Amino acid sequence: MADVRSRTRATTSAVLLAALSWTATACAGRQQPEAAPAPATAWREPASYDYTLRSHEDVLWGTFQVSVRDGKVTKAVGLDADSRRALREGPGDRIPTIGDLLARLDRARTGGADTARADYAPDGRPERITLDPDTDAVDDEAEYVISAYAPGPAQP
Repeated sequence: MADVRSRTRATTSAVLLAALSWTATACAGRQQPEAAPAPATAWREPASYDYTLRSHEDVLWGTFQVSVRDGKVTKAVGLDADSRRALREGPGDRIPTIGDLLARLDRARTGGADTARADYAPDGRPERITLDPDTDAVDDEAEYVISAYAPGPAQP
């Protein structure tokens, strides 16, 4: 009887040790959220500007020419088949301003996303924003590339 208890304890200990080892390995492999480097210069979103957005996101895919006036997207033109389809099939308010993209980045950072980083232009505005709330999940990644930025006409 003592021999059976000894083998049972040894088996239980081995199972617990294996479970603990697996948990430690799984936790060690999980990436911490990435810290983004601070922009070289503080950038404030102007009320009016134009930019090109290349979006790789589940619900917004393609390249768009975007006009922002008074802080709102007033025009978005699809520059490829994916973006034209997105504009045709979805509501136009899905196209973000650069400020909207920065707000998504902030929410991802405060929400503990596995990846929430931005690359900045010398003037401090974002040029690329990469988000991945959970590296273990599928289809939750997003990347936004901002190019051809041009401040719009000054508001009176």
